[in-house]
Amino acid sequence: MVHSSYSCATFFTLFTLTFSSFTSAFTSQHYSDALSKSILFFEGQRSGKLPANQRLTWRADSALNDGSSVNVDLVGGYYDAGDNVKFGLPMAFTTTMLAWSIIEFGENMKSELGNAKDALRWSSDYLMKAATATPGTLYVQVGEPYSDHQCWERPEDMDTPRNVYKVSAQNPGSDVAAETAAALAAASIVFQDSDSSYSHKLLQTAKSVFDLADKYRGSYSDSLGSVVCPFYCSYSGYNDELLWGAAWIHKASQDASYLSYIQSNGHVMGSDDDDFSFSWDDKRAATKVLLAKGFIENNIGELQAYKQHSDNYICSLIPGSPNSQARYTPGGLFYKQGQSNLQYVTTSSFVLLTYAKYLDSNGGHASCGSSMVTSETLITQAKKQIDYILGDNPMKMSYMVGFGDKYPMRIHHRGSSVPSVHDHPDGISCDAGHQYFNSQSPNPNVLVGAIVGGPDSNDNYGDDRGNYSESEPATYINAPFVGAAAFFSGH
Repeated sequence: MVHSSYSCATFFTLFTLTFSSFTSAFTSQHYSDALSKSILFFEGQRSGKLPANQRLTWRADSALNDGSSVNVDLVGGYYDAGDNVKFGLPMAFTTTMLAWSIIEFGENMKSELGNAKDALRWSSDYLMKAATATPGTLYVQVGEPYSDHQCWERPEDMDTPRNVYKVSAQNPGSDVAAETAAALAAASIVFQDSDSSYSHKLLQTAKSVFDLADKYRGSYSDSLGSVVCPFYCSYSGYNDELLWGAAWIHKASQDASYLSYIQSNGHVMGSDDDDFSFSWDDKRAATKVLLAKGFIENNIGELQAYKQHSDNYICSLIPGSPNSQARYTPGGLFYKQGQSNLQYVTTSSFVLLTYAKYLDSNGGHASCGSSMVTSETLITQAKKQIDYILGDNPMKMSYMVGFGDKYPMRIHHRGSSVPSVHDHPDGISCDAGHQYFNSQSPNPNVLVGAIVGGPDSNDNYGDDRGNYSESEPATYINAPFVGAAAFFSGH
């Protein structure tokens, strides 16, 4: 008897271990570590005067005269990726997603909540300056992308032109302005309790920037042309941002006029379309999820259609569902397109988790044709994607720098790949930097927490600095990941 019960217990323990290791490659501690690092990454992207508590100490002050050519202060904000330009559209989207991550999953961030709010404030402060420096104007870019991209310079040495670009009534940019309004409104929710006067300023500025976007309609791609295209062209147009901006201002203010705006304009702004992408360019799917919350939790009848469209988007991501449209690699990674694919993985994973939370609040489910999909299914699908990024993949490597034992060493990032000013105080010129770009050595400065563009459609990753589609990190890849990592660190 003793022997058989021992065997049975052993079998059960082995089965449990095998089952748990199969169902999860990572523990909540792993996700907490990933959360910390995903937030720390933003300190490596900082532009401007760095604070005394800067933790990535290989960085130093940079671009301290931004805006001076037009007599405004545009110091601060984030470099979007591996270069030294401050692009307004992806920076605003990054800000919105950092804020949304904190709004939905901040309670799971524990000791990292302060760092997450610092990361958010670094960009919301900048966007406030960009939106209020000159009445009727939104400054949307600092830096001349062509000359910047020809150089391989760390930001501290940058000597390429810091041209300033703006949108206004004469040069409309409804897309970038409405995304900036969304970012400021979302940030105002985050700071409501901890800094009410700042929160109020953010919301008032969001409303005035939204008015600029709505009254003077046009795409910033048309107004600014080759300065923003092909880098961050607004391919989806500006209607998606107008609806997204209105949704965020309504959420932040509960001002009924924005709900009326959504009801009156939704049909022409894409609310009737099913869209299967969510990125810095295209907000349609996420806007529907944000608005569906009002129907799911508060039964606002006018928003019922958004629930069905949200279901359609969510169902498109679930393999085997009748509406499934998503393409996956052999190793199980959601694969949208070759350039910086992980941005679509982090945004869709975030939306899966957020929608699961909304459904849970009311015991609901998503309808995929004749099938019902539960919140658990959405969470499982998101978890597969997040775990893949963290190392549960055919390459057995993490796509987050500094996480796990094996991760990208040669990322496409100027500041990370050129020796730091602390190790090499003399300037390194535009052309002299190319020796570091072409080097086969690992980057000398570890950009902890950076999530790169990711592997190809067959799960292969070459760790090649020259292949920017795969090896370049970006703020808008990390921002939604912050929310997803927070969710799993608490579950």
